[in-house]
Amino acid sequence: LAGTDRETFRFLHVSTDEVYGSLPPDAFFTEESRYDPRSPYSASKAASDHLARAWAETYGLPVLVTNCSNNYGPRHFPEKLIPLMILNALEGKPLPVYGDGLNERDWIHVEDHAKGLVAVLERGRIGETYLLGGRAVRNNLAVVEALCAAFDRLRPEGAPHARLISFVTDRPGHDRRYAIDPGKAEAELGWRPTKVFEAALEETIRWYLANEAWWRPIREGRYTGERLGLAKAG
Repeated sequence: LAGTDRETFRFLHVSTDEVYGSLPPDAFFTEESRYDPRSPYSASKAASDHLARAWAETYGLPVLVTNCSNNYGPRHFPEKLIPLMILNALEGKPLPVYGDGLNERDWIHVEDHAKGLVAVLERGRIGETYLLGGRAVRNNLAVVEALCAAFDRLRPEGAPHARLISFVTDRPGHDRRYAIDPGKAEAELGWRPTKVFEAALEETIRWYLANEAWWRPIREGRYTGERLGLAKAG
């Protein structure tokens, strides 16, 4: 690239808060948090962060890095917690919760995340990292219970949907707590999350109820509700 194209080019690397490992109660990740990935998946994410920064240091690539919390909203692949619970509740199937259900995550609506990425691209400082979180820390059981309460209002014929909750064997390397302090992005970029979790969760449920044509082919074809990543016996 040359001229204006070169001056305005940015390489935006979108990563996850999982690279920082597990937090103690009431703590929050910041841009200064130490990397401590505890699963092969999060280790691969951490490696990609380091690779992006290495290109910046070695070759001057204008890198910006973001680390986000758990996303939710429309068009979310049905293997993830919220869409899986929505579709299982809709079909009257068990709602499988890992372990004791008390693993905590910070939830950010996909629209807030997308707006944050635009803000980083337009106003972020080259070489900086920005954490994007929704200021909505909830444990997994609380998320599923809120989803069931919304389903009871939207589909009362299946109430109480909480009867479908079941506890299953915890997954390996399941970090206990993730939570983001997005103060740097808020202060420097003028961005902040706008969605209220419980209201946006109900909006998300309504989207899945109204868009069966989107999720049904996935549910009946590529993904039928099983846990991904496990080796098949035989």
